[in-house]
Amino acid sequence: MIHHQPDKLIKGVAYHGNRMLRHMETDLRDIVNHHFNLVVHMFSHTDWDRHRSIMKEIIQMTEGHGLDVWVDNWGLGGPPGDKSHFLAYYPDSHQVYSDGSVDPVRACLNSPHFRSFTKEWIDVVFDIGGRSIFWDEPHLAAKSMENGKPKVFTCACERCKGLFSERYGYEMPAAFDEKVEEFRIWSVVDYFREVTEYSRKKQMENIVCVMLGGSYGINLDSIEAICGLDTLQNIGSDPYWLGKKDVHPYDFVYEMTKRNLEVCNKFGKDHNIWIQGYSTPAGREEEIIWATDAAYDAGARNILVWGFRGSESNDYRAKSPDMAWNAIGEAMRRITDRHHDAIRRSRLEQLK
Repeated sequence: MIHHQPDKLIKGVAYHGNRMLRHMETDLRDIVNHHFNLVVHMFSHTDWDRHRSIMKEIIQMTEGHGLDVWVDNWGLGGPPGDKSHFLAYYPDSHQVYSDGSVDPVRACLNSPHFRSFTKEWIDVVFDIGGRSIFWDEPHLAAKSMENGKPKVFTCACERCKGLFSERYGYEMPAAFDEKVEEFRIWSVVDYFREVTEYSRKKQMENIVCVMLGGSYGINLDSIEAICGLDTLQNIGSDPYWLGKKDVHPYDFVYEMTKRNLEVCNKFGKDHNIWIQGYSTPAGREEEIIWATDAAYDAGARNILVWGFRGSESNDYRAKSPDMAWNAIGEAMRRITDRHHDAIRRSRLEQLK
């Protein structure tokens, strides 16, 4: 880590969609000019196969511009991110729904093959220069929801059914209940226990971000379950407000950030809070500024945006990427100025 001062404000942006070094150089300068000091680089299975040496250069270039790097396990086991290529090699490692249907793109977290595959990925990340891993939105899937809980859920493969029986002494029920919910959380936590122990032995930093919704196994309501892992140093969430009904972005982000920080403080963990800079409708770009202010006002000091230029290279991009990127840069400038002013006032007060 380049930026490790105790009073440092970390401002990060997710970057993906380009692997050409000429464009990378231009984009890195743009990122610096928009007041960021950290880049989250995706490193998917495709990157592993096709861009390994290029990604090593990209990490070196990023650090050469004075920016810290987190490496994202983008799509390694399926969404979010790319579909999982791993499953082509291990078709018995799919997540399976409680109705017996197979999820075509998501890997079972209890699969020993997937855990070994993840460790191989960690080895490659270390080899290309990554020292901080960003574990992106770990979750299990659900087909439908009822009263805020999954109705048809994963993972109910034969492996997971066997583990459930070992833990509880009876067969996994087809209907979602308290024990199924507990088992799903245990599955996510146990996966991360094993793989983060492996990366920590390499002196790598482990950072995780969880989703907010109730269908995912681990979310902001159950985040404490994963906080007990001493191999995870930084635990965060992404309070994305677009699509939520009857919420103001400032209020929503402030409240969710407060909840995240309370848990992190309880367990002595650092944090990461994500601001939605993608899918922004035209004319609503200022909400990015309000949300960033809210995260800072709530106490967050590791604030990141998804993603570079409003995720322009994706179908879920902001409607007006230039406007979104301008708002993102203004948001970062505002909290940078506020942070520096607060440090100045604090030091001055101590000198009086």
